[in-house]
Amino acid sequence: MKIQVLQENLAKAISTCSRFASSRVQLPVLANILLKITKSKFSVAATNLEMSISISIGAKIEKEGQITVPARVLNDLISNLSAGTVDLEVEKENLKIKSLSFESSLSGMNASDFPLIPEEVGVDVLKIPSKEILDALICTLFAVSSDETRPVLTGVLMIVKDSNLTMVATDGFRLSQKKISIGKVKEEKKIILPKSSLVELSRLTSDEDIQFSFKKSEKQVVFGLTDIVLGSRIIEGEFPDFERIIPKETKIKVNLDREEFLRGVKLASVFARDAANVVKLTVVKDFLVVSAEGTQGSQKTKVEAKVEGDIKDDKDGFVIAFNFRFLEEFLNVVKSDDVQMEFSDSNAPALFLDPKDTNFLHIIMPVRLQS
Repeated sequence: MKIQVLQENLAKAISTCSRFASSRVQLPVLANILLKITKSKFSVAATNLEMSISISIGAKIEKEGQITVPARVLNDLISNLSAGTVDLEVEKENLKIKSLSFESSLSGMNASDFPLIPEEVGVDVLKIPSKEILDALICTLFAVSSDETRPVLTGVLMIVKDSNLTMVATDGFRLSQKKISIGKVKEEKKIILPKSSLVELSRLTSDEDIQFSFKKSEKQVVFGLTDIVLGSRIIEGEFPDFERIIPKETKIKVNLDREEFLRGVKLASVFARDAANVVKLTVVKDFLVVSAEGTQGSQKTKVEAKVEGDIKDDKDGFVIAFNFRFLEEFLNVVKSDDVQMEFSDSNAPALFLDPKDTNFLHIIMPVRLQS
């Protein structure tokens, strides 16, 4: 193996691949980066068995070959070299690195021990606009569970059906759903992808369309970007029947300014932190009151609102309580100036909507108040 490559390109690829390397003691080769050269391509790759990445880099190729070398050491070396050309050459199990004023020999491992990872997207490829997938990830990732005892909730459900890709995430207390139009598809697919893989996808995505394929026999999904192939294992198991908890009918609709509502929630959080994060929303005829009580005091914020439905004219109105963090995280992803909430009962799931995005819906379970 012998090539010449630009330091800037190599450093960027190795820095990205380093995020995918693993320090599992049982498989030392996973802490390495694979450098692979064929007649027409130089690629840099890494995997932690949950996800993998392969990045193609332009290079002057003199001799084919491959080797794996420690990711951390290689990243530290290449990132600190001066800009310009870098020569890489393999002699037995060593990688020789040379630049204008630098020379190094780095011990590696045989590439035959490195796991097989996808280097191309494959067949039956769907194309998804990058802006659409990024929006969907923003609208769903925050609702993914971190509870490892329920693995299916630590990922995002992706449903490919008819002409849509539907992404759903829930942690048992809230649920986010976002639909993307992708054009006609051949067959329905339903898979759960780990949050970590989708976070990496969002980091790697630029302006181009993303290619997407599901390799059922390998229980793996592959995303193709410019010069990058990202592979991810799927999470096996049955995702909860989320559609049955989406409210079919609601009695009260509240439309209000997103910024004003968010400000009210943040003010309430000052005291709610001492009271299990609970904030109360009281809906009356023309406004909403956001309130909280804690060990150090209490507060109320009045927000003007357009209210539809069966609201009592007395001072009590309709009262419902939520974890303020759930409200805040939802409001932070809404793009519209306004937000819409729909309620049926103080103990029933509440619907939260972006009035300008009919493809996005969010549900939050209320906190049961003691009478």
